Amino acid sequence: MDENQTMKKFTVVGTDIEKVKQLNSQSGLSYNEVKMLIASRANKNKTD
Repeated sequence: MDENQTMKKFTVVGTDIEKVKQLNSQSGLSYNEVKMLIASRANKNKTD
């Protein structure tokens, strides 16, 4: 492995980017997924 693969990536203020990505993936629906879910349910209710 080269040096870049072994080093963790941090923002300038010290936030661990990979940890944030991991926590975000475990947190549930994203903002856009929620918008799509609400829109699809609203459209379904219009056709019922």
